Amino acid sequence: MTLLLNPSKETAFTCEQIKPMTTVLIIDDDHFVRDSICDLLNLEGFQTLTADNGTTGLYLATEHHPDLILCDIQIPDLDGYDLLKQLRQNHLTQSIPFIFLSARVAKTDQRLGMNLGADDYLTKPCSAADLLEAINSRLSKRHAIQSQTQQELENLRSSITLALPHELRTPLTGIVTSVELLRLLADAPTKEDLLEIADTIQSSSQKLYRLIQNYLLYAKLEVTRCDVTLQAAFQQGAVSHPSPLVASVAEQVARQYDRAADLVLQLDFEQPQYVVRCAGSDLEKILLELIDNAFKFSSQGSPVRVKGCVEAGFYVVEVRDMGRGMTEEHIALLGAYMQFNRRIYEQHGVGLGFAIAKRLVELWQGRLVLQSQPNCATVVRVSLPQVPCAQVEPNELIDYADFQLQ
Repeated sequence: MTLLLNPSKETAFTCEQIKPMTTVLIIDDDHFVRDSICDLLNLEGFQTLTADNGTTGLYLATEHHPDLILCDIQIPDLDGYDLLKQLRQNHLTQSIPFIFLSARVAKTDQRLGMNLGADDYLTKPCSAADLLEAINSRLSKRHAIQSQTQQELENLRSSITLALPHELRTPLTGIVTSVELLRLLADAPTKEDLLEIADTIQSSSQKLYRLIQNYLLYAKLEVTRCDVTLQAAFQQGAVSHPSPLVASVAEQVARQYDRAADLVLQLDFEQPQYVVRCAGSDLEKILLELIDNAFKFSSQGSPVRVKGCVEAGFYVVEVRDMGRGMTEEHIALLGAYMQFNRRIYEQHGVGLGFAIAKRLVELWQGRLVLQSQPNCATVVRVSLPQVPCAQVEPNELIDYADFQLQ
């Protein structure tokens, strides 16, 4: 089986859209095929690494992090399938585009390769044009994803620059005004005046602190979402008996809004055989932001329902309020720095709470679904995966069976 190496002017491809000196790792025990591919790719401006067996290929992929891997299936030591499995299990190599180039033409072989996570499957003999087209396509796709990620991070920086000064001004104004009032009352302050001023300073300081913490957390989550290495370090933790935590967070938020009577809890306190795959602090943050939004955007006297139960391998938390709701267009545009109809309703905040909750749920491989109708109801449904207790390390697990939030 040979590789054709005579690309015509019509079929030759270049790397103009790919970063300079892109590196391709070629793993094949046939030295003629391996050298032919190297000559072709070097001619097209690529750098190449080569290996004649799976073990060496795995080492080179882990050490050098090539931009793309081209691999045969029938290679010594570690065949192409097992090599791909190990690459996809390593957070340092799991996102590298991987193309099989094999003499196996059966559909079952191709399907197995794709199911294991290969990005493409080419059969020998393969023309230079087909090979270059496949490589260029996969690298262009990866380049587009990286560019989109970079643009999202740039948008995040820009949004923070524009939104942060305005959001900081409101609590700072409360603090500055209170200090000025203290100066005016310095000669003859009453106890009631001092307590009122202290309450204003405390409330404004807490709002300012939470705002800054949310900005920092959201920026961290955005960076983590774009970095597989950070994701692997992030996803450590699990929760047993989450319902008491749900109840405690909901009751705390209801008290803060002086609406304890509006809270309706529907929670399953049965002993679970599975635990929720989510760090305790992250689950608490998800609950806090979603339940806080439900009270913030609904009226005194209207119910806020918080439901928690197990459904089909997921722990599901549902938060429902009877507030002003949102249109489908608003839901589609919902993001970290978007708050709708602010001139009418004048609530503070820039939508960071919902965005943080959504990012946390996604990083823990869960799902967050929002449904809403204007002037009717808004329902946020969070589903977090459950795992058997045996699959969780003891130092990762937090048990909330007797938990009471202070």
